[in-house]
Amino acid sequence: MSAIGIIAILKPAMEYETIIGLEVHAQLLTKSKMFCRCSTAYASAPPNTHVCPVCLGMPGVLPTINQQAVEFTAMTALALNCTISDYTKFDRKNYPYPDLMKGYQISQYDAPIGHDGWLNVEVDGNSRKIGVTRVHLEEDVAKLLHRTPKNEESYSLVDVNRSGVPLMEVVGEPDLRSPEEARQYLIKLRTILQYLGVSTGNMEEGSFRCDANISIRPMGSADTLAKAEIKNMNSFKAVYLALEHEAKRQRQRADEGKKLTQETRGWVEAKGITVSQRSKEYAHDYRYFPEPDLPPLVLSREWVEEIRAKLPELPEARRDRLMAEYGLSLYDANLITGSKLMANYFEACMKLPPHDDLRLKHAKPIANWIIGEFTRLLNATNTDVSFMGQKVSPDQLYSLIRLIESGAVSNLNAKSVFQEMFNTAKTAKEIIDEQGLAQISDTRQLEETVLNVINSNAQAVADYRAGKQQSLKFLMGQVMRATGGRANPGLVIKLLEKKLEEG
Repeated sequence: MSAIGIIAILKPAMEYETIIGLEVHAQLLTKSKMFCRCSTAYASAPPNTHVCPVCLGMPGVLPTINQQAVEFTAMTALALNCTISDYTKFDRKNYPYPDLMKGYQISQYDAPIGHDGWLNVEVDGNSRKIGVTRVHLEEDVAKLLHRTPKNEESYSLVDVNRSGVPLMEVVGEPDLRSPEEARQYLIKLRTILQYLGVSTGNMEEGSFRCDANISIRPMGSADTLAKAEIKNMNSFKAVYLALEHEAKRQRQRADEGKKLTQETRGWVEAKGITVSQRSKEYAHDYRYFPEPDLPPLVLSREWVEEIRAKLPELPEARRDRLMAEYGLSLYDANLITGSKLMANYFEACMKLPPHDDLRLKHAKPIANWIIGEFTRLLNATNTDVSFMGQKVSPDQLYSLIRLIESGAVSNLNAKSVFQEMFNTAKTAKEIIDEQGLAQISDTRQLEETVLNVINSNAQAVADYRAGKQQSLKFLMGQVMRATGGRANPGLVIKLLEKKLEEG
């Protein structure tokens, strides 16, 4: 082999940095559409029933601005630390897609409602500030339903119910450096929207949608290669996987000396790949110009401060308060405040102890139950916290924790009691009494069982006396099995140690 060939083999591959910026669209929780009075409650409605001449794009109709949508967008911009524009306007964004009834979309271009904000993202204990370029308002498009009958030509149907629903877009700076950071950014943003009450943030239903722009650049360079915009991602996991795949694809092409082109790519979840859809448009391709049928809006400082005063306690502030008030760990507080409803449930539980000392004592057990069994049942039944709260109210959960503390039921049996509370909406005491799950804490009652276990497990006894502490756990397990999990664990350990020492 030639020297040149050896050098080529030994030459290390170029190292690249991943550059990611997200464009997030969130449907706003207004009762009517952005520019007409049609209802936004279209999800379960028959196709093309929530429509009027305005959202059908009929000639000669005039749009009117939904004030609530403007307020919701300003609230979001403030929560994202944005500057609110003194002057904002709507623009026409022209593109000829079949889901766009008018042939253009009413959006905002160079004068968004909010701009120059930021959002903190935490990954592996490290926090980074991610820039928010702009928060602006537009209208959603119609929905295309694609059909491919067997042995027939494919066709598409158009449902206009969604057309005109207020759609807020949050455009992030290309500050994200990994798919995991992108996922955490989305989770944090959705949580903020839910705390504000401006959007459901449901990705599966399409009310919270994300387009991801991703490119790579040589490490240490400021020059990025051509970016790709990825669409069709309907979950946080899909966003993560799509970005992981695309980062690898771009690196591979760059290493092979192949050209990267600016394009729009779709995520194909079944195959775990992105596929090219079309060349990516630039801003000038949309031929933006001011919307002639809508007046500009002047957002006074007094109005902005009124909106700011309406802001609720946001996730980070609530997390920090729960840590300060109740001594929760950062991990527990993050999990609890990740959902507004879950944080509300936790705080409802914390109102039940009668004084501060008891609140501090019970904060960790309550947090453990909410993060553990409570969340497990939510995931297993695909229900939300509000439904769970109807089954197991805060005072019922607190009562169960007090029963555990008093020795009325063991931790092991308490889990099955909690499950039955969820299934039947009965109280913990009712279930314990009905199923005979009361914990056995009577010494004389347990002594007989302990002696029987010791006499029936000679090898484990010998191992324990030879210094193998693990055998004590085995013997304790046998006692718990014999009592159906009802024996008081602390008392069992004491009795075993005593009887084994007596030998």
